[in-house]
Amino acid sequence: MAVAHWLVLFVTVIVVSNMQDVNGALPAATLEAIAKANANGPYIGIVIPNLFEMGPLLNSSSYSAAEIIDFSGRRFRFGTVEERKVILVMTGLSVINAAITTQLLLSFFNVEGVIHYGIAGNANPDLHIGDVAIPQYWAHTGLWNWQRYGQGTEDELALESSGDYTRTLGYLRFANYTTNVTGCASHDNLLNNIWYQPEEVFPVTGTPEERQHEFWVPVGSTYFAVAKKLEGLKLESCVNATTCLNYTPSVSTVERGVSASIYLDNSAYRSFIYDKFNVSPVDMESASVALICYQQNTSFIAIRALSDLAGGGSAESNEADTFVNLASDNAVTVVVEFIKQLSSSTL
Repeated sequence: MAVAHWLVLFVTVIVVSNMQDVNGALPAATLEAIAKANANGPYIGIVIPNLFEMGPLLNSSSYSAAEIIDFSGRRFRFGTVEERKVILVMTGLSVINAAITTQLLLSFFNVEGVIHYGIAGNANPDLHIGDVAIPQYWAHTGLWNWQRYGQGTEDELALESSGDYTRTLGYLRFANYTTNVTGCASHDNLLNNIWYQPEEVFPVTGTPEERQHEFWVPVGSTYFAVAKKLEGLKLESCVNATTCLNYTPSVSTVERGVSASIYLDNSAYRSFIYDKFNVSPVDMESASVALICYQQNTSFIAIRALSDLAGGGSAESNEADTFVNLASDNAVTVVVEFIKQLSSSTL
C-alpha cells in the first residue's frame, strides 16, 4: 500500500478515536454503521420538514424500507424509491433545523443529490391549492438590515461600506401599509424600512473563511431539466368523498420560491413579496436546504405542494388545515415521478 494511503488511513483512525473521546461525538457503533451504509451508496437524500409530510412516502408502494441510523437527534431512514437508493430524513420546522439536518446528511453520508419536498403557502395568483410548484431559484428572505428611524433610502446602511450589507436587493417600507388614513404612503412609521440581504456562503470549492454572497440560489440544472418533464402532470383533487377542489391540480415549474422562519398568513405581505420578487411557493425550509447544497456542491431540487393562498382572499376554500393532506399526497406523487424520470434519464 502506498505511503500516502497509509497516512490517510492513520489520520482517519486518529480522528475517529478522538471523536469518541469528545463530548457529544458519535459512538464507534454508529460510525461503523455509517461506513457500512456508505459502502452501499451513493444515495439520493430526501429531506422532509415534518412527519405528516413524510407519512405518504413511507406508506407509498413505491417506497421500500431498509435500515435506520439514529444520531444527533435525527433519524436517517434507508430504502429505495422506484428501486433508487434513498435516505429519508425529517428536519423539523424552520430554516435552522433544515440547515442542520441537511449538513448532517451531506457530511456523514454518500449522497449524490438532494430532493426536498413538502407543503407551502402560495404567493402566485396564477397557481392554486393542490398544485405542485418546482422553482428554479430559492432565496432566504428572513435576513434583513433594519434601518434606523429617520433614515431613508438614500442613506447608507450600517456596516454597508465594509461590505457586510447592501441596498441592492431592495426594501419594505412599513409606512406604505398604514391604514385608516388618506394617502398612507406619506405617513411615517417608527418601524421605518427593512432591507433584504444575501446570505454569506462558504463553498467547498472556495477558500475557507473567504465569504461569498448569494441571494437567488439555483437548483441543480440536471434536476430542473427533469422537473420540466413533469409540467402539466395531473394530480389528486379530493381530500375525501365530500371535500374536493373544483379543478384538477397539476405540476408547474416556476422561477422563484422563498423561505423564512415565518408562517406567512398575511395577504399584504404575500402581495408585496410576489410583486417584488416574482415568487410562487413560500415556506420555512427550502432556501436553507438549497444554501447548504450549494455550498457543498451537491445537486438539489425542492418540490412544494401548495396548501393555501398565503393570507387568504381567494374564492377557493383557503384554510391550510383543510388541504394539508391533499397537498402532502400530491407532493409525494411528484417526488416519486421525479425519481422515475431521473432514473430513466441517467441510466
